[in-house]
Amino acid sequence: MTTAVAAPPARLRIVILGLSITSSWGNGHATTYRALVRALCRRGHEVLFLERDTLWYREHRDLPQPPFGSTRLYDNVAELRMRWRGALREADLVIVGSYVPDGIEVSELAQRSATGLVAFYDIDTPVTLAALAIGKCKYLTAELIPGFDLYLSFTGGPVLRQLERRYGARAARPLYCSVDPDCHRPCDLAPEWDLGYLGTYSGDRQPVLDRLMCAPARRWPEGRFAVAGSLYPPELAWPRNLDRIDHVDPGHHAMFFARQRFTLNATRADMTRCGYSPSVRLFEAAACGVPVISDWWPGLDEFFRPGHELLVAHTADEVLHYLRELPEAARRGLAAAARERVLRCHTAEHRAAALESYVAEVQHAGRRVGSGADGRAAEGRATVGLRSPTSGMPPQ
Repeated sequence: MTTAVAAPPARLRIVILGLSITSSWGNGHATTYRALVRALCRRGHEVLFLERDTLWYREHRDLPQPPFGSTRLYDNVAELRMRWRGALREADLVIVGSYVPDGIEVSELAQRSATGLVAFYDIDTPVTLAALAIGKCKYLTAELIPGFDLYLSFTGGPVLRQLERRYGARAARPLYCSVDPDCHRPCDLAPEWDLGYLGTYSGDRQPVLDRLMCAPARRWPEGRFAVAGSLYPPELAWPRNLDRIDHVDPGHHAMFFARQRFTLNATRADMTRCGYSPSVRLFEAAACGVPVISDWWPGLDEFFRPGHELLVAHTADEVLHYLRELPEAARRGLAAAARERVLRCHTAEHRAAALESYVAEVQHAGRRVGSGADGRAAEGRATVGLRSPTSGMPPQ
């Protein structure tokens, strides 16, 4: 049974400038945005998602017209400024996401134009911090961070204090990935693979995949394995008993997980170093009722109880032990406990409620008067709530 989520506050007009919501190909942002926007709309808020129309995502759109909120495409920052500055100005909350093309200019535009609250949503916090440290972050600068009312982070733990103390973030708060239970739930399918993995290729994650997926597959020829995801280099050599799938549409994730006896969670090096960075696949697999074998990272036990709600593996031997020797009753018990934990703590509804609480917190604390709306005093930026319809936001 899920716990009750607090009732939403007054209806917010929200503009999100994110990497992509229309295409999940080669990125993990789209599924996060889809779940969050859907939950926000269910809770009565008005959401406009603005996405840069890039060739890569244009050619790989699996949800060209999301059936929740409003989604609009723009070609460049000049068009964004010309067509959507009014929407930025009139919104109660503007959110700029990580990895947005020309993100620095987009953030500057948002901070200059908005009269409501402005937030940065970092879906790649460890990567962002590593790039900021050497001055090579293409979508954010250290100087921009204090200009955001909220710094929403996929990574929690000590990183939040670092953002506030070192970079001057006014309010760094965790907004982890999540799952939509309507999309991710158990399917009655017979397992085809003993162990599967779903994720885009990343060079710093591949050693984990080699150790916990490929090595067990090579040592157990009778076992069946699968890796699904895009951008893997063609020269990679895979075990013969491992099926490679280029892409799984989000609408088919539940069926993909259902075809596995266990699923693997493999973490990027930056995420492991910072800790407190759960993957969206971790929540999706658990919601689908599939037991998870995960590598270890600091903070993992704050999301799931190792040994009770998921299994932790450091070596191929440990993976093979779970696959070949764990009793079926124990396997099913892990899956049931993990699904219950996700429904209780990690749905998109919980993240939407968390976002509402952060907005209320900043609103209650007040904020310094900045300059927005073409340099005019923005006394209204801390007043967040229901506004009358304007022409700046398209109808939903």
